Amino acid sequence: MSATDEARFIAERPRLVGLAYRLLGSVTDAEDVVQEVWIRWARADHDEIERPAAWLTTVTSRVGLDRLRSRQRERVDYVGPWLPEPILGPSEENPAVALELSDSLTTSFLVLLERLRPEERLALLLADVFGEPFSVVAEITGRSEQACRQLASRARRKLRAAPGALEGTPGSPPSPTAREVAHRLALAVLAGDVAAVRRLLAPEVVLVSDGGAGQHAARRPVVTVDRVARFLVNVARKQHHGIAEMSFHSALVNGAPGFVARRPDGAPVLTQTVDVVDGLVVRIHLLLNPDKLAVLDLDVDLV
Repeated sequence: MSATDEARFIAERPRLVGLAYRLLGSVTDAEDVVQEVWIRWARADHDEIERPAAWLTTVTSRVGLDRLRSRQRERVDYVGPWLPEPILGPSEENPAVALELSDSLTTSFLVLLERLRPEERLALLLADVFGEPFSVVAEITGRSEQACRQLASRARRKLRAAPGALEGTPGSPPSPTAREVAHRLALAVLAGDVAAVRRLLAPEVVLVSDGGAGQHAARRPVVTVDRVARFLVNVARKQHHGIAEMSFHSALVNGAPGFVARRPDGAPVLTQTVDVVDGLVVRIHLLLNPDKLAVLDLDVDLV
């Protein structure tokens, strides 16, 4: 493989990781997929590849689709609600990146994507997120253009009709109001002020927590203002009781405002993010699964 071919792959890598992550909801799986693509790229006859970017997108899509089918079978037996592995950021210094991240990488959007069949998810991502024409989607999936249009259209309908779908899904950049509400909620939770927490929650608020098999978390979504408020305060108390000097850091997690809690050694303990509508919190995602939290400190480069 020539230096030029290697440089082409490196240039495309962030986009390929971004596609695989959106498809799988897992940083580690996305990295595995792109590593497999790299192996195939290194073995390929590059003189026969007319459009390297299209070739790499096709291989990433097909390898990712196979991985997704396998993962969805495994998720049937997942303990409690499933949330994607988190990504910190983006930097507020780059509004364009922040907009793209908020549009297609929010936890709410990735959770909604779990309702789609693998082929629907891929068609939607390729067409609506990565802007691929349906002629290209058809080539990647081995289906007709009309069939791919129908897949994407069916996927959009499912997302709009899904319980809990937010207006404007897949999302928009978090507003200053949303960030302020997230900050006030974190302070109220850490202070153990249940009444203050209640005042920040919308009547239809839903809390989803993912602890995996090894961490205590709600096995189903928590609803009603009172239950959500008490659950948040109780989780904070238990974490504080078990970990001395735990620190809390405001952050964008998958483009949504919230915070990361860390042990004194810097290891992440949990992330909490919120969706805010009209100044009130309508959805909270609480991630406690240590296996998923471990990816927070990885250097993930994606678009």
